[in-house]
Amino acid sequence: MSMKIRTARLCPGCDLPLTSVAAKRGYSAYCPRCNSQLYRGGSSRFSGELAIAIACLLLFIPSHFFPLITIKLFGVMIPATLPSGTITLMKEGFPFLGLLILFCSSIAPLLLCGSVVTAQWALAKKKFLPFKYSLWVLQHFKAWVMLDVFLVSFGIACFKVQDHADIFVGSGLLGLVLLQLMTSLLLTRVSVRRYWEAWEEQTPHGCTEDSLHCKHCHLSQPPGHHCARCHSPLYKRAPRSLQKTWAYLIAAAVFVLPANLYPISILLTNGKRLEDTIFSGVAGLIKNDMTGIAIIIFVASIIVPVAKILGLTYILFCIRIKRRLYHRQRMIIYFAVKWIGKWSVMDLFVISIMMTLIDRGQILDFTPGPGAIAFGLVVLLTMLAAESLDSRLIWDNYEQPKRN
Repeated sequence: MSMKIRTARLCPGCDLPLTSVAAKRGYSAYCPRCNSQLYRGGSSRFSGELAIAIACLLLFIPSHFFPLITIKLFGVMIPATLPSGTITLMKEGFPFLGLLILFCSSIAPLLLCGSVVTAQWALAKKKFLPFKYSLWVLQHFKAWVMLDVFLVSFGIACFKVQDHADIFVGSGLLGLVLLQLMTSLLLTRVSVRRYWEAWEEQTPHGCTEDSLHCKHCHLSQPPGHHCARCHSPLYKRAPRSLQKTWAYLIAAAVFVLPANLYPISILLTNGKRLEDTIFSGVAGLIKNDMTGIAIIIFVASIIVPVAKILGLTYILFCIRIKRRLYHRQRMIIYFAVKWIGKWSVMDLFVISIMMTLIDRGQILDFTPGPGAIAFGLVVLLTMLAAESLDSRLIWDNYEQPKRN
């Protein structure tokens, strides 16, 4: 595989000075020390990304306004659209949960696709501010696009209500599946670094210990107060990264107990009030021979949030005591925590869908419990904790192994 050698730059994950290379189509370049992605293989032409982004924007209409499914409950046909559950949550006095679910399932994907279109228009017209802010949105909101989680949650909700009602697939479900496929394709192609390289190529310079890496446009440059390319403030390390991460983690740990001890959902049926915690909900699924779904809920709602808190706490302690071993392993934990974070939202998505499907007043009523609010806060805080941690702090005391 031939590579075109460019100029020296710093790895965004560990600050290792590297000779920059442009990966061929179908290949990507990774840091040899921390395994952060340096380049994504492919050409710098953006016409394909623009076409995918426009297709996604068009698919928002059928996926959000046409029924995903329609159920027949007590002789009544009940259509369910993607935003209907979030609207019901907000009407029923749960604005935080409604807005969180709406942001992850609709607003973030819409902003992602819109930012790609805006960035390409601004690049063609040389409009700096729209270009800069579009790429900021693209970089920070990618992790909050959770259409894949919503689809899995939708399937789980359908399994839960199949004993109560007849289910009919709607045309909106096909639009949502296509939107998820196109959005996933867009996420695999889009690169903030590539857009900034198209705006202005990095000028050659030798990286030294004083060189700085801009976290916004990924330009490696000599010391200064503002980035030479995007004009954002420059820092050797993200300001107050450890303090922010600790604050988010401690707050998340506080809400873990009520999230697991208080009811996460309440079902009123035949005059009976059935309250389910996360644990009792999993046990109920196992009792009803839905072991596969129970395992998914158990992992996503119990294992994942706790694993994120423990993993980030371990990394922070190692940074604090300046542990000199196993830097690569801590980086793997960091990548894993960021990747699995979004799957914690699954239980909240299920609640939102159930609110739409079986909220029938006095006969059959479904509503979130107080545990759902605490669980939503755990999900939000752990994701913010992972985003606020500057991974380069893991490598600050790294010493290159000596060779004999």
